[in-house]
Amino acid sequence: MHNRNQGRGKRPEGGSVRLILLVAALSACVSAPMEPQASATQRPQPTTATYPIKRVANPPKTFDQLNVDQRETPPPALVSVIRNLGQSFNGKVGIAVRRIGADWTVAWNGNALFPQQSVSKLWVSMTFLDAVDRGKIRLTDTTTITRKDLTLFHQPTAALVGSSGWTTSYSDLMRRAMTQSDNTANDTLLRAVGGPEAVRAFLARRTIKDIRFGPGERLLQSATAGLDWRQDYSIGRNFYAARSRLPMSVRVKALDNYLANPPDGAAPSSIVKALAKLKEGEMLSPASSQLLMSIMSQAKTGPQRIKGGVPAGWKYLHKTGTGQELAPRSTGYNDIGIMTAPDGTSYAVAVMIGSTTEPIPVRWQLMQAVAKAVAANHEKR
Repeated sequence: MHNRNQGRGKRPEGGSVRLILLVAALSACVSAPMEPQASATQRPQPTTATYPIKRVANPPKTFDQLNVDQRETPPPALVSVIRNLGQSFNGKVGIAVRRIGADWTVAWNGNALFPQQSVSKLWVSMTFLDAVDRGKIRLTDTTTITRKDLTLFHQPTAALVGSSGWTTSYSDLMRRAMTQSDNTANDTLLRAVGGPEAVRAFLARRTIKDIRFGPGERLLQSATAGLDWRQDYSIGRNFYAARSRLPMSVRVKALDNYLANPPDGAAPSSIVKALAKLKEGEMLSPASSQLLMSIMSQAKTGPQRIKGGVPAGWKYLHKTGTGQELAPRSTGYNDIGIMTAPDGTSYAVAVMIGSTTEPIPVRWQLMQAVAKAVAANHEKR
């Protein structure tokens, strides 16, 4: 879910100060070869990219050219910086980086389940395109959205739905869901492919574990707030008004229950594996893979998340997610995507902030620091 009902942040304190100092240290470093091993008192120091990124004279070797150790062993400095960033952040965070075409993943809390929120729209679009690949539906097929189909939070399509509804193609809805994080567009695609069970079945067929798919926006978000869904919540500010009338104890308990066992929970390491398989053509047909990645490259959401730290000369395609807030706590603040270097090497990246009291700029700093670390430690052997 992409919830633009964000609160104002507070002044960074505690863990955020450590994060800011770490990011500053990262920015001051110059990339340099690291020793294969270091003692506990001489651990490899994080490095960041120097702008602008220039094409290297000797580009990284392809997967076939790498020896076994290079395929399976990540850069020691990247391991160090991801660990330091995870430890320094004031909140529950999961980070994963996977070099596409190699056999290694660097992660912090990589196997824990974090709320996906609108990151889950990626699996809906994949399931839809898989149905297209199997001839079950066509991109050009149309559907009509009526007022009874509206959801809540961010749904620009709601303005287009009049008394007689609004008709458009599934292709248009997929673009709206992936680039604008439109909840109604996404739920319409979800119904077209057979609902949540169809998404779960698709992920199972692709052997993607530890990625849950919830019951859909309306049921997921109302339960997270402590409400039972009613269709009139989709109109105007009705949902917010109903939520505000709940006793605080009810809201806290509902949010705690959601975070403890998120029905849309996913492990960052599993997400980067799925992204790698998408890039390698193992999730969809070549045509559908290219279409989806092209759409992801046009995403309008989260320009200051991971994307804000991607150096010049690199490309980034992605999907964000943003959960509900219960001040001072924010939940499900995510960005996942694929970074591609000027030489063509790609990395799948996921940063999932399950819960934090840090303001948005501090969350941006964390995400951007991950992107800078990936670029700085891009292998040149």
